[in-house]
Amino acid sequence: MSEHIIKATGRNVEGKGASRRLRRAASIPAIIYGGKATPQPIQLDHEKVWLASQHEWFYSSILTLDVDGKSESVLLRDMQRHPYKQIIMHLDFQRVDENQAIRVAVPLHFLNEDKSPAGKAADVVVTHELNEVEISCLPKDLPEFLEIDLSKLAVGDIVHLSELKLPKGVEIPELKLGKEHDVAVVIAKHGKEETEEAAEAPVAEVPAAKVAKKDEDKK
Repeated sequence: MSEHIIKATGRNVEGKGASRRLRRAASIPAIIYGGKATPQPIQLDHEKVWLASQHEWFYSSILTLDVDGKSESVLLRDMQRHPYKQIIMHLDFQRVDENQAIRVAVPLHFLNEDKSPAGKAADVVVTHELNEVEISCLPKDLPEFLEIDLSKLAVGDIVHLSELKLPKGVEIPELKLGKEHDVAVVIAKHGKEETEEAAEAPVAEVPAAKVAKKDEDKK
């Protein structure tokens, strides 16, 4: 597991006004919570965090926050973005206890799909039903992603959640809830089947009253 270090600075002033001033100064207001310590307000450099946020590991790995020289092991738990600008408004980090299991959504990496029988067939559609999955493990066992080898994927195959190969010490809590939670992760089927399913899908009917009203509006 790679170590990802992000520098931060403690802050004493809180509130909306203080947060706005930080953003104008190209900083991000944030907070660290959890564990036995009290919540700690911090601020981070926006440019550096924005670059980090373009990588998968920022969302699914244990991060090391260097807060004024003191290291904190944390997980990103919430990110507030500006509705249309490329600005991170606020971040929430949760402290990690190395002796307590954590639940984290990690990305799925699909390998060798183009080399598989299904991937080579011209009339076959391979769909990824999930792009990430929530796992549970101790912090030391946390993988940055899970790999799915699709080299043997054939037409008609369905890869279920229970078929994912997990590293030692890692489990999928969803599978403990029953067979109905063993959902499809990858499906390979003929493109013709997908077209037929779309054609057979029921079309929503528009109530006669609404149609009549539209006709009146046109008059």
